[in-house]
Amino acid sequence: MKKINYKTIAKNVIDLEISALKKLKNSLNKSFDQAVEAIVKCQSKIIFCGVGKSGKICAKLSSTFTSVGSPSFALSSGDSSHGDMGSISKKDVLILISYSGETQELKNIIQYANRNRITLIGIVSKKNSTLYKASDIKLYIPEVKEAGHGIVPTSSTTAQLAMGDALAIASMEYKKFGKLDFKKYHPSGSLSVKLKTAEDLMVKGKNIPFINQNLDMNSALKIMRKSNMGVLIVKQNNKTVGIISDGDIKRIKDKNTDFKKLIAKKIMKKNPISIDKDMLASKSLSIMSDKKITCLCVHGKKNKNRTIGILKIHSILNSNIH
Repeated sequence: MKKINYKTIAKNVIDLEISALKKLKNSLNKSFDQAVEAIVKCQSKIIFCGVGKSGKICAKLSSTFTSVGSPSFALSSGDSSHGDMGSISKKDVLILISYSGETQELKNIIQYANRNRITLIGIVSKKNSTLYKASDIKLYIPEVKEAGHGIVPTSSTTAQLAMGDALAIASMEYKKFGKLDFKKYHPSGSLSVKLKTAEDLMVKGKNIPFINQNLDMNSALKIMRKSNMGVLIVKQNNKTVGIISDGDIKRIKDKNTDFKKLIAKKIMKKNPISIDKDMLASKSLSIMSDKKITCLCVHGKKNKNRTIGILKIHSILNSNIH
């Protein structure tokens, strides 16, 4: 029995799909721009629907759109004619994906969309099909050679997926959807960990050990011990004017026998480094490493002189940010 070269088969499949993507790239026209504009102006949901393998592509794309800030879901083509078309409103954008454009299950949805003036985007490979003709915006997928003797949707579904991904990313760029926006929708993902900000990890509110600059150090030391923070933030009239660390206290006590008679402003470090609450924790860690310090004051957008939090190096490291 002749030995099968599986790597050769794999390379042939990949070559066919690369060819399909090149054809798709060269076929893009102003209809793509129109589709993106319709999506970003959508006042409600982006609804995908397809049959068979195209239906699986729809499920993936609806998930992608939702994750980048465009609420979306995949409608079951089989259930749509049994009441589920009621989930489509006039403010939605409906995206139907079909190779032939003649799939029977989609025809009722096409009629419903046209009858109710719902924006219909058709992703289809047959220009003379019902879907292509009925679509408000026509996204043509060039006909391509499928792998597996041409009986298994491979190259065509790859092209469908690429078209949908391109729409999602183009829409995302239009809306200036960035990393911090992405983090809101992915609070548990590994990327979200990398995108944690100072505000996410800082000590805030009543847990910040504030002291007045004229407070005696005997009282200040009691506050430090009670807070268990190892640091004190010195303020005057709601303005942060200094910082005192447990290391500062140790050094002063070693040098000065009259430590308890001192007041905060005599030993504090003036003008402590303060960072914006939206600074990435990873960047904050870099600052601490460069300055050889273990904490940073955190300020808001409106007032850089008012501390709203303390970011400690251990909080960053314990979040697996390096």
